[in-house]
Amino acid sequence: MPLKLPHLSPRIENVSPFRVMTVMRRAAELEAEGHKVVHMEVGEPDFATALPIVEAAKWALEKGLTQYTSAPGIAELREAIAKRYKLNHGVSIDPNRVLVTPGASGGLTLLANMLVSPGDGVLLTDPAYPCVRNFIYMLSAEPQLIPVSIVNNFQPTLEELDLYRNQNSRGLWLASPSNPTGTILERERLQEICNWTQRNQLHLLVDEIYHGLEYVDDLPSVLEIDSSAFVVNSFSKYYGMTGWRLGWIIVPDEYVETANILAQNLFISPPSIAQYAALAAFTNEAEVIFEERRDAFRQRRDYLSRALRELGFQLSNNIQGAFYIYANISKFSEDSEEFCKNLLDYHQVAITPGTDFGEYKAKEFVRIAFTTSMQDLELGVERITKALS
Repeated sequence: MPLKLPHLSPRIENVSPFRVMTVMRRAAELEAEGHKVVHMEVGEPDFATALPIVEAAKWALEKGLTQYTSAPGIAELREAIAKRYKLNHGVSIDPNRVLVTPGASGGLTLLANMLVSPGDGVLLTDPAYPCVRNFIYMLSAEPQLIPVSIVNNFQPTLEELDLYRNQNSRGLWLASPSNPTGTILERERLQEICNWTQRNQLHLLVDEIYHGLEYVDDLPSVLEIDSSAFVVNSFSKYYGMTGWRLGWIIVPDEYVETANILAQNLFISPPSIAQYAALAAFTNEAEVIFEERRDAFRQRRDYLSRALRELGFQLSNNIQGAFYIYANISKFSEDSEEFCKNLLDYHQVAITPGTDFGEYKAKEFVRIAFTTSMQDLELGVERITKALS
């Protein structure tokens, strides 16, 4: 008699695949066959981790600092993160409010478990980072998608928030800079949104993972405006530590104890070596490297956005941060998944379909990352030109 497999939890039914991983897997297959693939699909800086961070990790290994740390992370790193908010944003934060997590994904998992109950609604933009809505589905809650368009630079207006808020709405989760659009919440709009959530008694969570990778003079943290907001951040993007799996969250004083209990149960502790390595991310030596890399990303943004417009793609004139362009392909195709598949299979250029990031006009959009070298970007544009012709 065949073994009867256990039933999957019904909460998993709505969890969508992360399509960019499918693109990466197919790209790897083509590379194994000997093809040169231009990678413009993945949100990972192409630069190796900065040497001061690597040297700090070696030091920690030599010292044998490989044991569990406290659940919210080592005190020195939490203090360094709090000092960075004082330096960059003029905000005084008690280091006890900072919890270091296994990547920003670990931070989002903790916050979702702390703030979301079965049946709750959480307002999100559409498009948005796909894992966020999946975290909400996993808690038997409802992602309430707010369609945002290029007209308002892919960030929500108060009128849209009012329209999509329901009786079961409990929170609003936003990102600035945004993945996949590269747009930010400018100070005036962020102030309006903070006031709106307080009036409507909703919690506010802002993903600030791409802070540092901005191309504007003023990128406010939500904590400058609303000390009751929740923040998630990461060492992966600006600090270039993707594989080290290290992020952090900042919670209001009233939630510190609960957040610590959840961290103990969900993770035991963040990875020790990554934490000691990350201390070097706040040195002047490392900062020089990060700023040089930010300038390189700015140059890539300028080149790629100009080249794509000349080819007929429609995109924002105000890509303010991160390393993505969210481009409309309706001039060329009605199906972003098919468009991306053909571009990869026949021209060896990997980009991500808009269907990874939501539902609203997702078949009309693709996300193109400028996380590869200028030489490869130029090759990618050459191949896309050929594909469109």
